[in-house]
Formats: sequence, structure tokens, C-alpha cells
Amino acid sequence: MAALQEIENKAMYLELTDRALLAEHLLASLDAGEDVDAEKLWIKEAESRYAAYQQGNISSSPANEVLERVRRSLK
Repeated sequence: MAALQEIENKAMYLELTDRALLAEHLLASLDAGEDVDAEKLWIKEAESRYAAYQQGNISSSPANEVLERVRRSLK
């Protein structure tokens, strides 16, 4: 814990851009593995939905209609 506090104290003396870059790297290290899994899951979901669409199991709507419905529901 003392080492963590020491690192934090030293980091606070970094230039703003360097601190931002350090923060970005630390955050990326937390979910590096999750991104790969999430991407694979989204690809699988997209493929499944597209197959259902091609088979006629689900319908589609133009994006502008969908966005309009969402806008109206948020009012």
C-alpha cells in the first residue's frame, strides 16, 4: 500500500498529458482481456441476428424510423 501511495504521489507531478497517458494505459490494462471476449460475443450476436433476419424470423426498420421512435419516447 505504501508503494502505491508513493507511485500516486510521483504521478501527480507528471505533466498533464503524461498523467492522461498513464491513466489511459492503466485503464486499458484493466479490461484488455474483456475487450476480446466482448468483441467475439458481439460478432456472434450480430451473426445470429443477421441469420434470423435472412430467414424471415425478424423484421428490420430503417434507421431514421428507429431513431425517430427513440426521440419521441424520450420526450
